[in-house]
Amino acid sequence: MAKIPAWSFSSLKTFTTCPKKFYHTKVLKDIKEPEGEQALYGKLVHEVAELYIRDGKEIPEKFAFIKPALDSLLKIQGEKFCELKMALTEKLEPCDFFSPDCWFRGVADLLIVDREKGEARVVDYKLGKSRYADLGQLELMALAVFKMFPEVKKVKGGLLFLAEDKFVPTMFEVEQQHRYWGNWMPKVMMLEGAYSADIWNAKPNGLCKNYCWVSSCTHCGRK
Repeated sequence: MAKIPAWSFSSLKTFTTCPKKFYHTKVLKDIKEPEGEQALYGKLVHEVAELYIRDGKEIPEKFAFIKPALDSLLKIQGEKFCELKMALTEKLEPCDFFSPDCWFRGVADLLIVDREKGEARVVDYKLGKSRYADLGQLELMALAVFKMFPEVKKVKGGLLFLAEDKFVPTMFEVEQQHRYWGNWMPKVMMLEGAYSADIWNAKPNGLCKNYCWVSSCTHCGRK
């Protein structure tokens, strides 16, 4: 099977949604999707949260709505890592984020590690609606945490929907690692197969009409 570039939750999601879009945005890179106002706003909120948690920098008044949720996170016991870059080789060994043998990459918005209890919490900030919660990203983050912090035996994860002040929790145990990886390996093998055969078929879906910039595709609505 072909050796593939390092993948992440978002890149794998793009591939499974539409291989053709993945090909143009991640392989050929001849299409660069513009960042909308919502994406730029999200980046700014993440930066404000990081500076508040890590450095105690005051939150601007227009983002005051995120402070109660962040204050709750600050009260949790453990070492706090903001925007932590985590990476694994194909042998599931920790490596540098940009190492040549990097196989998987992920960035945790906030990781809290309690080494004494052997527990960690991984939190991902969201600005969308909680009814669209996708916990898959947290599962991959937990798998990386188990490898990078071998003393951790349990990861409590959660999507923190800041605008709603709502927390969607989940939990992962180190004994279940093999089962968790089983949720992802079929998708990774499909990605490997696409690289090996150099076949990137379009997969028509609800995003084609307004949210795809691959104008060469017959299903693209932006023509």
